[in-house]
Amino acid sequence: MSTSPDEKLQSELQALRIDAGERTRKPKRGSARIWIAVAAAVLLVGGGLWMRTTMRAESVEVGYAKLSQPGAASPAGGLSGSGYVVTGDRYVSVGVRVPGRIEKYFIEEGQSVVRNDPLVQLDDRDYRAALRSADAAVSVARANLALAEAEMRRGDALRAGKVLSGQEFDVLENKVAVARATVAQLEAQLEQTQVNLEYTTLRAPTDGVVLAKLKEVGEIAVPGGFAGSGDLVRLANLTDMRAEVDVNEADLNRVKLGGSAVVAPDAYPDAKYEARVVKLYPQVNRQKGTLRVEVQITDPDERLLPDMSARVTFRANEPDVDQDAAPSVWIPASAVRSESGKTFVWRVVDGHATRVAIEVSGRADGRARVTDGLGGGEELVTSAIELHDGQAVSATER
Repeated sequence: MSTSPDEKLQSELQALRIDAGERTRKPKRGSARIWIAVAAAVLLVGGGLWMRTTMRAESVEVGYAKLSQPGAASPAGGLSGSGYVVTGDRYVSVGVRVPGRIEKYFIEEGQSVVRNDPLVQLDDRDYRAALRSADAAVSVARANLALAEAEMRRGDALRAGKVLSGQEFDVLENKVAVARATVAQLEAQLEQTQVNLEYTTLRAPTDGVVLAKLKEVGEIAVPGGFAGSGDLVRLANLTDMRAEVDVNEADLNRVKLGGSAVVAPDAYPDAKYEARVVKLYPQVNRQKGTLRVEVQITDPDERLLPDMSARVTFRANEPDVDQDAAPSVWIPASAVRSESGKTFVWRVVDGHATRVAIEVSGRADGRARVTDGLGGGEELVTSAIELHDGQAVSATER
């Protein structure tokens, strides 16, 4: 059966028509392929970023292990702080021991005095009169004693002749004993009046320099008083000059008794005075977290004055060194790490961190002494960061 041209054309058109359900399914298959491609691209990019992050060099600060020969001190810096110049005996305030009016001063500010030199004279007329009165009282008491003793001797003779009874003789003996006690009492009072008279002249209790006269001539001075109001003269011994400074608790390991220091007065910044640490006060100031330290200036001169502000620099502590020992390796203390009871450092080799086990036998002034594991010259990580063996690092010298 033959097919007409129209029927053949109709058949071909029918073959080219797309069903609606088929149109719906084709985009779904294409969308799945797109999502697969996107996921693959994300994984590829993420993996690349992860690789770049992993391989990126970590920036770290580094220090170096240094080999010191036997007898050499470890490198370290000094500690300094602001303080004041003081005297070894502090200040000696001389006050009156008896009341009186100030008659005159024998000294002036800045004058040097030696022990027992006169400083101040009080009006002593009352004390001289008291001394004469006490002396006269002693004379009367001694005369009474002599009379009582004479009566007792006569009474003893009368008692031997049965003229005087024993009771009457006992009365005579008692008079003698009372007279002797009276003489002793008045002699003591005489000595006290003599001492009081001597106290009207104030004398230097020690060698020193007069810092200040605290009252004027004509004023009344009395012993004691509130806050030293009875003091007349202030002295200082300038032969023993010192400087004191407050040191932070965290730096106390850098200061020791007998350690060397340098004192530079603010008034004379070019002047340097050698000193030694002579006193660490026994109590820390809780509010400030500091301890007061005192250094003695070895060779003071007239330019140093009490209460002068100065800068005190403590020279670095030098650890005890055995002259016959093997060379020591010193490294920055910040390079030392500990983990599970083991001590190690991160050494930088060809741009990568390598873990090296070490043994440490002491520390001084920010440095640690290594007895095993390093030979000197190694580049070590000092930054406080977490690393892993073989990690790429970029070193910056501290």
